[in-house]
Amino acid sequence: MADLATIARPYAEALFRSAKPADLSAWAEQLEELAQVAGNADLLAVANNPKLSSADLLQILLSSIKAKPSDVVKNFVEVLTQNHRLLALPEISAQFTALKNAQEGAAEVLITSAFPLNGEELNALLSTLKKRFGGKELRPTVTVDPELIGGVCVQVGDEVLDTSVKARLVSMQAALSA
Repeated sequence: MADLATIARPYAEALFRSAKPADLSAWAEQLEELAQVAGNADLLAVANNPKLSSADLLQILLSSIKAKPSDVVKNFVEVLTQNHRLLALPEISAQFTALKNAQEGAAEVLITSAFPLNGEELNALLSTLKKRFGGKELRPTVTVDPELIGGVCVQVGDEVLDTSVKARLVSMQAALSA
C-alpha cells in the first residue's frame, strides 16, 4: 500500500485550496476532531465491514464528534469514506494544518519536558525558540515525560532539539563505549 503521506497530500492540498482564509482555523479544528475519531481502532474495524455502506459510515463518523462540521468538510469526509480513504484522515488533517501554518507563518512545536512548565518558563522557552526558528509564531503542545530526568526535547516539523539529561547520558555512554 502507498505511504499514507502520499495518499493524504492531494486531499489536504485540495481542501486547503478550496478554503477561504477565514475558514482555515475552523476547518483545521474540525479535521483534527474527525481525525481523532477516524484513528480509533473500533471505528476502523467497523469501517472495514463490507455490509456497512459509506453513507452509514459517514453518519457514524459525523455523529461521533461534538460540533457540526461545515458543509465543505462534511462533503470532503463523504468523499473520503466513498473512496475508502478514512485511514488517511489523520495524515490529511496534519498536512492541512501544516499548510495552514505555513501560510500564516507559524509552526506547531511539540515540547516534551521532564517537569511541568509554568507560564513564565514556557514563555521564556518559546521566546528563545522563536529566535531559533526565524521569528515564526510557535503553537506549543507541551507534554511531561519524567524519563527525561531534566531538560526538554523540542520538535518543530522534522527538526528535533534534545537538551534533556537523558539524551546527554546516552551521548556520554556512546562516547565512553567507543
